[in-house]
Amino acid sequence: MESHRVQEMMRLMASKIRSIANSLSAEDVEKFIAELLNAKRIYVIGAGRSGLVAKAFAMRLMHLGLHAYVVGETITPALKKGDAMVIFSGSGRTKTVADLAETAKEIGGRICLITSNADSRIGKIADCIVIIEHHRDNVSDDAAEFEIRQMMGDHMSFAPLGTLFETASMVFADAVISRMMEIAQIDEKALKDRHTNIE
Repeated sequence: MESHRVQEMMRLMASKIRSIANSLSAEDVEKFIAELLNAKRIYVIGAGRSGLVAKAFAMRLMHLGLHAYVVGETITPALKKGDAMVIFSGSGRTKTVADLAETAKEIGGRICLITSNADSRIGKIADCIVIIEHHRDNVSDDAAEFEIRQMMGDHMSFAPLGTLFETASMVFADAVISRMMEIAQIDEKALKDRHTNIE
């Protein structure tokens, strides 16, 4: 196994994330940020790897000084009208997550969906949607094409990544935090002051 293959895969992933960034709707992104800034409290949720992205996003929101919670944690308070639920779901139809989204909507929560599938169960009730689209460049080399398809999740495979949705969502979430720091004129020192000090 050639060691440089890892670097090549990283470069391929980076190029795909660049394509995804270029495809994002500026209007959708601004609406998403507005929802976060206007929310009384922010609840985040996702299943599997998307759930890990959601937890990382909640941590950063807390560092910004916002009231952010992870759905399902023991210390998460009851969601109320005026709160926002941010959902990371590539399919937009994960049953457990969709059930909770519908409950939050009934209570009066605002639903923000980060997804690859706007036309989905959660998408139908969402107040704002950011599409993290899968993009594939034209590739003439069959081997490279196979690797791209594996990473994009186009085929069942043993590839550990499976999809770029979570990776792109993580980069998007961190970029949103950077933008919110600019809007609120928060510097990095303020974030460090809220970072855990009991590790």
